[in-house]
Amino acid sequence: MNSSKYYVYFLTTKRDTVLYIGVTNDLVRRLMEHKNGIPGHFTTRYNVTKLVHFETYSSIKVAIKREKQLKKWKREWKYRVITTSNPTWQDLSKKILSQQ
Repeated sequence: MNSSKYYVYFLTTKRDTVLYIGVTNDLVRRLMEHKNGIPGHFTTRYNVTKLVHFETYSSIKVAIKREKQLKKWKREWKYRVITTSNPTWQDLSKKILSQQ
């Protein structure tokens, strides 16, 4: 049995104005990459480093399907997903990274 985990995650800016949706098999590593910035990438250009929502999957195929689904959604639907799990839009990365 494969015990791997895959994550679909939402990042935003400090002012919650820009949304980025990604998928990864290592959320901690990926958060550090976003926070340290990769020149020329969307998240660096717009300073999108605040983790406001993530979902965990055991299948990469399911995670990628979910990521593609979410990217097609209207902004208000995406906001509803975030607000349901994180009503105050706290930066969840602080807790995740502090556990490492």
